Amino acid sequence: MYKDFPKIVSAKPLENYKLFLTFDDGISGEIALGQYKGKGVFEYWNDENNFKNFQIINNALTWNEDLDIDTLNLYLKLTNQTFEEYANC
Repeated sequence: MYKDFPKIVSAKPLENYKLFLTFDDGISGEIALGQYKGKGVFEYWNDENNFKNFQIINNALTWNEDLDIDTLNLYLKLTNQTFEEYANC
C-alpha cells in the first residue's frame, strides 16, 4: 500500500539549533539539530544566524545549494519512527 509522505507546513527556527516544525497531518513539535553543527556541510551552521536562515523548497529545508534536509527524515525523528515503521502504519 502506497502512503503519501507528510508535507511540511511551517518551520520556525528556535535558539540553540532547534526548529519547531508543523506537518500537514497535524504532527508538530520541536526538534534539535545542534549535534550536526560543525560537521561536514553543517559547518555552515557554525554561525547560528545561518542556521536560522532557511527556506522550504520541494518539501525540504534548504539553507544553500550544498545543504538541505528532506523533511521526511525530520518527521521520522520527530515521531521517533524508522522508515519501515512509518511505511507500515
